Amino acid sequence: MESFGRSILLIGLVLVLIGGLILLAARFGLPLGRLPGDIRIERENFRFYFPLTTGLLISLVLTVIVNLIARLWRK
Repeated sequence: MESFGRSILLIGLVLVLIGGLILLAARFGLPLGRLPGDIRIERENFRFYFPLTTGLLISLVLTVIVNLIARLWRK
């Protein structure tokens, strides 16, 4: 049960860090959601938006953060 509690705390900490990074990105004008490679199709009565590049960038950053936390957790 103790490991489950630690896992929940770790997940919460990661979510807080992600939220903080998103707020900082917005404050400094980082164009998340409007990067080259994000697919946007707008027609008269239709809008399609697929943030491909933004998703890849966020995935890369989260992978690095989770790997760093996992390495620190083992020591």
